Amino acid sequence: MGLPEIWFGVIVAAWVLFFVLEGFDFGVGMIAGLARRPLHERDAAVRTIAPTWDGNEVWLVGAIGLMFAIFPEWYASVLSSLYLPMVLILLALAARGVALEFRGKYHGEGEERWKSRCDTVMALASLLVVALWGAVVAVLARGLAINQEGEVVGSSWTRSIDPLLTWQAAAGAAGGVLTALLVGALFLSLRTTGPLRNWARGLAFRVGGVVTAGALVAAALTTEPVVALIAVPALLATVAAHLGREGLAFTGGALTIALATVLGLAWHAPTLLPSTLDPAWSVTMDGAITSDFSLGVISWAALFIMPAVLIYQAFSYWVFRRRITSERVVTA
Repeated sequence: MGLPEIWFGVIVAAWVLFFVLEGFDFGVGMIAGLARRPLHERDAAVRTIAPTWDGNEVWLVGAIGLMFAIFPEWYASVLSSLYLPMVLILLALAARGVALEFRGKYHGEGEERWKSRCDTVMALASLLVVALWGAVVAVLARGLAINQEGEVVGSSWTRSIDPLLTWQAAAGAAGGVLTALLVGALFLSLRTTGPLRNWARGLAFRVGGVVTAGALVAAALTTEPVVALIAVPALLATVAAHLGREGLAFTGGALTIALATVLGLAWHAPTLLPSTLDPAWSVTMDGAITSDFSLGVISWAALFIMPAVLIYQAFSYWVFRRRITSERVVTA
């Protein structure tokens, strides 16, 4: 195994970390805004992700930055053809961040209405982000219409929209929303006490059953038995949630997202991005790799930067590890 294969594994790992860590962030965001829970329970839900949500997004920057630095042709093909969903994702991420930050900035008359509006924005933005990411990963697994010159064919609009108008993209969007809801509910049951904890556990059990069935249906539609493997951790999360084994259930939910991400990005390895026109025109590791000098410089820098980021993030979760109470506090 050479540096191209190692770096491809690192990039996939960065995407896995982003989708797992932000997956429950997005799930909690959808639940806080769309579930009709009392305000004090929505406050508790938001407090579970408030200290760490922005730190989780560092893996999005890392994954895209590494794609650009290590495999610039892969980066150019993906970003130039799917720029419309990427722009929508960035706008939704910005709206979600503003809603999260502004939610606790207003106090006084009308505070509950202000928080409800922020929760609605946060939920809709989270929903849009996970649906688009699910569709994009499905499109990358299916491939793009890359021609002999290495360019995606079509006009500026059709190159970006046509790949999303497929059943695979629709299935990916539905899968993204459901798995985010699953890990979001599992995270709430793991991090809260009281009524929200019990309610989230029940939600995780119901959504987990749908995710398990959906993985089996996807395996049948794609005629790829390996897709059915996604159902295994999803079933583990479902059963563990029902039994009240919250740590095991969350592990199952995280593995569901991790496995789906690995399958979506590494399905055709060593091909990075298959061409739907001719397999010979696909983007491959050997064809897309950067120069040896750049590869060496980036490898040395990563030896120091990536462990530091991992240690800092682990420390952050350790500091904020205690459960958040969701019971109503009565003041005299």
